[in-house]
Amino acid sequence: MELLFLAPLAFVAGLVDAVVGGGGLIQIPALFTAFPQGAPATLFGTNKLASICGTSVAALRYLRRVPVRWQAMLPALGAALVCSWLGALAVSLLPREVLRPLVLALLLLVAIYTFRRKDFGAIHAPLLGPRAERWAGLAVGAVLGFYDGFFGPGTGAFLIFLFIRYFGYDFLTASASAKLVNWTTNLAALAYFAPTGNVLWITALAMGACNIAGAVVGSQLAMRRGSGFVRGFFLVVLVALIGKFAVDTLRG
Repeated sequence: MELLFLAPLAFVAGLVDAVVGGGGLIQIPALFTAFPQGAPATLFGTNKLASICGTSVAALRYLRRVPVRWQAMLPALGAALVCSWLGALAVSLLPREVLRPLVLALLLLVAIYTFRRKDFGAIHAPLLGPRAERWAGLAVGAVLGFYDGFFGPGTGAFLIFLFIRYFGYDFLTASASAKLVNWTTNLAALAYFAPTGNVLWITALAMGACNIAGAVVGSQLAMRRGSGFVRGFFLVVLVALIGKFAVDTLRG
């Protein structure tokens, strides 16, 4: 019965995630609604397995059509893999709630900047040389990898913003690059959740199949419609994230 409720939401989450990230906004609340007595770690682990199915397909589809600057991506992926696992480990050591007001403020700044700069992410014009891009990729992978493992919401939005603002990518290339980093952080989180039994395997795999279908549709839309479409989608997800964080902060 739960799968009848979760399947369409997993499809929509996969579609949103494939374009700009933020599928967790849909999928995580859906899991907590379907399994109100479920352990949070198990529901997060289930979400990660379902998400990595869709992210894998979206990343592969982007790789076929969108040029990726591997001098930035390889250091970013390596740092994200290690730091995301460390972030998941740190969940039990540090209070995550202190991050919420800071993340809300950062999301507001990203939204204001993007709304005001109409040409933001419209043109792909890399700003950094190969060496600087490697170091910048390492820094972005480390910081956002740790954040995703430790807290998570908004990771895709922050990655896209940083790849555009500081690397000079357009929205489509930034989204493809963010998808690769997100895939790596999901893999690291799964390496933490799966061995401890914190995955509902049947539910996760069924949701993963729907997530894949959504990812195919989302990545196709992004590549067909281009950076302007991704920018619009990005702003919608940003507004949704800001609303969620504002409500959670007020409740907290």
